[in-house]
Amino acid sequence: MARALRVQFPGAFYHITCRGVERRFIYGNDMDRDRFLELLTRSLVTYQVVLHAYIMMTNHFHLLIQTRKANCAEFMRHFNISYTGWFNWHHKRCGNLYQGRYKAFLIDADNYLLEVSRYLHLNHARKINMAAMSYQEHWRDAQAYPWSSLLGYLRADRVMPYINYDLILSMAGGRQRYRDFMRDGLQRNCENPFCDLKSRLILGDEDFVARVKRCLKYGSLRDQPDYRDLVVTRLEPEQVMDILTRYFGINLDLLRQRRGNGMLRGIAAELMYKYCKITQAKVGFLLGGIDYGAVHLLRRRMKEQITKDDIIRKQYAEVEAKVQDACRM
Repeated sequence: MARALRVQFPGAFYHITCRGVERRFIYGNDMDRDRFLELLTRSLVTYQVVLHAYIMMTNHFHLLIQTRKANCAEFMRHFNISYTGWFNWHHKRCGNLYQGRYKAFLIDADNYLLEVSRYLHLNHARKINMAAMSYQEHWRDAQAYPWSSLLGYLRADRVMPYINYDLILSMAGGRQRYRDFMRDGLQRNCENPFCDLKSRLILGDEDFVARVKRCLKYGSLRDQPDYRDLVVTRLEPEQVMDILTRYFGINLDLLRQRRGNGMLRGIAAELMYKYCKITQAKVGFLLGGIDYGAVHLLRRRMKEQITKDDIIRKQYAEVEAKVQDACRM
């Protein structure tokens, strides 16, 4: 199964969420919750990650973080392994604690950080049907919940040393205005900001998405479906073929001949399969009507050859870079 694409760069903001396996509880008691926060704090320091907000629910948690380094994946791997190890030891169990990998949503801080902080902090209050209680009752519930960072945003005497409150409070205009912002969200039953997600992983406007694309390590559209959805302009096979013929100074008919030129045809097959949303059967049709098995063989032989031949490896890297440049346009 393809893994979700992790977009990482220095200074990136993320909303992280992780759920217990089969939606089971991930905290057995308050000792677990205290240990969770202790291990979280250690990981924050080790990986130089800034925590802006959090909430711990019974079977999942939410974090709002900023990575000074491009190391969200390393930070979360270390933290989740640390807490799972503690939880399993403490409760004399073994196996996975979480349901699959965590989810990391990249946040456009300028436009969405404040909204995401509200969504996170009201997570517990919203667990009950909004129509069943008044918004004032939901607000009292949110303030009374002890396992979140909300109180530090509302009261200066309840701040926690491992949370950075300044950025979000400055966006809101101070603690009183943040309080009003939260109450207004409950009163109007504001929509989930993640309804605006782009490609299932980015919360931001089109300009932000364009900036993020420049930070991506370009890879296979097929192997990384989130990346495939993110790329606005997908290459057509004809574009890849045009790049190849220009680079190698050859005629297009040469790539369509079923005999000879196996290396060039292998490069063409690999790049079309990776950067165009087409099957191997379609690639075969474009390469002169060969079947998908022959396409697979062309690709395999080409990959074997570039591990042995420095010239071919350099040529492949250069022409692939040109294809990636075309993806960015």
